[in-house]
Amino acid sequence: MAFSVSAVLLLAIIVVLLVRKSGLKAAHATVCALFGFFLASSNLAPTINDLTASVADVISGFSF
Repeated sequence: MAFSVSAVLLLAIIVVLLVRKSGLKAAHATVCALFGFFLASSNLAPTINDLTASVADVISGFSF
């Protein structure tokens, strides 16, 4: 659960920066957020969650 909150916070910051600096329109960001919301309740949600967890495990395995 801690990873999910961190990912949501990170993605929210990225969206805010894209809206302010890179010309991403607020309507586009809203459509993307709604897409993510509806995608989370689809049959693909467990697969996406597993993929995200696997990528997080790989990243945490790196030693800098």
